[in-house]
This record gives sequence, structure tokens and C-alpha cells, in this order.
Amino acid sequence: MRVLALDIGEVRIGVAVSDPDGAIASPVCVLPAQEVLSHARTFKAVLENWEPELLLCGRPKTLAGEDGPQAQKITAQAEQIAKNCQLPLEFTDERLSSAEAKKILRAQGLSEKAMRGKVDMVAASLFLQSWLDAQMNKGD
Repeated sequence: MRVLALDIGEVRIGVAVSDPDGAIASPVCVLPAQEVLSHARTFKAVLENWEPELLLCGRPKTLAGEDGPQAQKITAQAEQIAKNCQLPLEFTDERLSSAEAKKILRAQGLSEKAMRGKVDMVAASLFLQSWLDAQMNKGD
């Protein structure tokens, strides 16, 4: 099953996708938040290109594991996106995914400025991969 993951931010939304078998996550792109929220042509193209069967959104949690201050807003935005796409929606913990994404990009030699457009999609692929791995382990 192909899963589309969104790392929803104030300005940008990172997009990642799984392979058709739901085993490997890959970063796809970063889109302006308004384009995804308004179901603009650019986001529709992503949906048409990848044909996901499930939408997975990161839910910001505190280090204590509780919903963070942004969780309510992001939950509402994710529900609206899923409704527009007519896709089932699941949430996953996105704690530390952006920090881990920055670490990976820094290791590749990218500057803070060069990272700016990439962090969100790499973060989405990281939490998507964790979610996919958890799904695989459920079957064991």
C-alpha cells in the first residue's frame, strides 16, 4: 500500500511517499502550505503521480509524549487535507524528525540556507519510515 506522508508546517509542507509495498520511504518535495491546504494544482499533481491509498501526517508531541501546542491546529489541517483528497488519515509521532533531518543534511555538507527547502521532506520521510517499520513489525 502506498502511503503519502505530510510534515505540516506554518509555511511549508514536506511530502514523502512509500514504495507500493509500503516498505521504503522517500522524500518527494516541499510545497507551500497554502497550496496543500487549498488543494492547489501542484498538490493535486503529487496525488496523481503517486496515487496514495493512505495519508500519514506527523503530529507534534512534547518530549513527554503529549500533544504539543501545535497538535490541535495540525490535526485540523490534516483532517481537511484528507477530506479534500478523499483518503483515510493516520497520525504518527513526529518528535525530533526535523532535528534528525537537519543532522542528515548537515552530514551531506549542506548549509543552513541550502537545507531550508529540504528539511521538511526529509523529516516526512523519516517519520514515514518509522511508521512503515512499525506496520511491518505488527505482522510478525
